Amino acid sequence: MNIQRSFFGIACRAAAFSFLMAGTALLAQALQSPSAASTVKAPVLLASESAPADLAATSSSSSSSSSDADAAVASDALGSTQPPPRRGYGRPNYASGNSNPDGSPKYTFLGGIGLAMPIGNTHKYETPSYGFQFGGGRNFNKTLGLLLQFDYDHFGLQGKTLANQTYVYDYGCTTTQINNGTCGVSGLDGNNHVWSFTLNPTFTLPTAGSLGAYAVFGGGFYHKVTNFTEPGTGEYCDPYYGCYEYTANQTIDHYTSNAIGVNGGFGLTYKFSKFSNERFYLEARYVFIPNSQRYGYTAANVATTNYNGWNAYPANSNRTTYIPVKFGIRF
Repeated sequence: MNIQRSFFGIACRAAAFSFLMAGTALLAQALQSPSAASTVKAPVLLASESAPADLAATSSSSSSSSSDADAAVASDALGSTQPPPRRGYGRPNYASGNSNPDGSPKYTFLGGIGLAMPIGNTHKYETPSYGFQFGGGRNFNKTLGLLLQFDYDHFGLQGKTLANQTYVYDYGCTTTQINNGTCGVSGLDGNNHVWSFTLNPTFTLPTAGSLGAYAVFGGGFYHKVTNFTEPGTGEYCDPYYGCYEYTANQTIDHYTSNAIGVNGGFGLTYKFSKFSNERFYLEARYVFIPNSQRYGYTAANVATTNYNGWNAYPANSNRTTYIPVKFGIRF
């Protein structure tokens, strides 16, 4: 009986102690719940107020409102929602002492050589030969220029021209006089040339790359000369080798005529490099000199070898047409 009472007392004490401990634990948990709540809410509050999220949202919002405000101002100023027009810069200006505003050189020069070919009625009297030219002038822009030019074109004489002229010089002479050299001519030869000063507007045609083209026309003063020659014998003395005779053609008759003529043609150019002003050129022109044929004295009744002053070759003052073909350098 005593043992049962002792066991019951111990069990009651244990239960009371357990209940007390459980109550203490619940009280401690109740007292700590506000602190736990604060620790749970603090990270949420800090996260909601963190810089990256708020700054990104704020920046996006401010940028949107700023761009909207700028667009509104531009729209009010221009009367539309279109962006303002781009600024126009225009063409560059290269004007200087030696260049035009478009970059072309102000001054130009040329020099060339080539062939001179008579055509039309002129071809009946003369044969092709050589020629040369040089000149200079002013470029007003890349398209238009003006050249002052000197040309010299040389021609031979046809065989029938020399035969007819020989007949004129020998007319009225006897065979004995011709053989003795006291009348007429022997071994007649001759040549013709035209020199001129002309003013020539030049138009450069639009092309791309190194190859270019141009058109030219102009006019000016033309001087035409025909010389007839005969072999003559002369003597030359040298202090080291002594004197000796030589044979050379001597002019026995001479004719000239002057006229205002015109010319026109086309040319091609090729630049040495992309940035160079020097160019090869090849051109062909048509030249027309409207001379008026003049007749005068002939050698028909004159038995002398001094033919100066005779108009025994009226063809020198015929209308003259020929084509000079020249190549050279322009710069």
